Amino acid sequence: MSDELDRVPREPIADPGLPAHQYRPTDVYPEQERRAERQVAGMFGLASLLAVAFCVFYFAVDKDQTFLGWSALNFSLGATLGLSLLLIGIGAIQWAKKLMGDHEIIEMRHPAPSSEDDRAQVLEELNAGIDESGFGRRPLIRNSLLGAVGALGLPAIVLLRDLGPLPYGQAETVWKKGMRVVNDVSGTPIKPADLEVGGLVNAQPAILFETDEDGEKVLEGTAALQAKAKAAVIIVRMRPEDITPRKGRENWGIDGILCFSKICTHVGCPISLWEQQTHHLLCPCHQSTFDLGEGGKAIFGPARKPLPQLPLAVDSEGYIVAVSDFQEVIGASYPELARDQKRLDNKS
Repeated sequence: MSDELDRVPREPIADPGLPAHQYRPTDVYPEQERRAERQVAGMFGLASLLAVAFCVFYFAVDKDQTFLGWSALNFSLGATLGLSLLLIGIGAIQWAKKLMGDHEIIEMRHPAPSSEDDRAQVLEELNAGIDESGFGRRPLIRNSLLGAVGALGLPAIVLLRDLGPLPYGQAETVWKKGMRVVNDVSGTPIKPADLEVGGLVNAQPAILFETDEDGEKVLEGTAALQAKAKAAVIIVRMRPEDITPRKGRENWGIDGILCFSKICTHVGCPISLWEQQTHHLLCPCHQSTFDLGEGGKAIFGPARKPLPQLPLAVDSEGYIVAVSDFQEVIGASYPELARDQKRLDNKS
């Protein structure tokens, strides 16, 4: 049976063609077209406002504030940026479905590579598609889209602030005059008699362990972590005759007891590797070495700026306290700061 069917001549199937084109309401009614145009432009405009709201919430919402058990900051940033992107996407889809060209197109298959005529035809069709999209004829949509996409650059610029500390303005910490120096783990105040020659103690400002009248810590959560990161110190005791203080810092210690920032001035690693005999402090990250007998001077490795020193005194009860805050920027160095420090060292 199959052999007989194979011998029967076959006619090619006729081209069924395309169904009649169905016009959209926006193709027929001008008021529908204008309404769709306003809707798309409204979505793009609202996306711009949400991008601006992202920047406002970034600075206005407290990091420790909560909303329905979530971080209010993360919720507001995620909601505004997500909705902004969503509205741009929905607006683009509505633009394509209701306003751009809606004609059926037939593309004939051809061998590769394309001929010059085919390439020219493709370019012609692309240009025709651009014309049919109305990008040039619809300034309201075009300008609102460009505004929405441009506004998305604002959150990107704001988020660049989180990539690292600013070169200036990081000198201030929670240390202040009269604040006690306490043990980093126990929070116990430290007296000079508690330190032996050659010893090192990791310490913090007392405010990190203080509580208010209700028994709540004065600093908690993110604020406490940020304060601890910048205010961490080490206290060492050397023989007074082994110390050569920097000019103007002759009275910053107490009988051989000196206090320095625990944060390396190269890239901000915590350091406490102490060589008692040489009075050198080593950073475990990149082997920067500081001579604490020479005022924290950087003597080896990539660090160029000395360790910031905290001036010390003894209060009426015999405990070690800070005389003031640090007078130098805490943490990683910047070229500008290194040059400024070098000029100060040359003057001294």
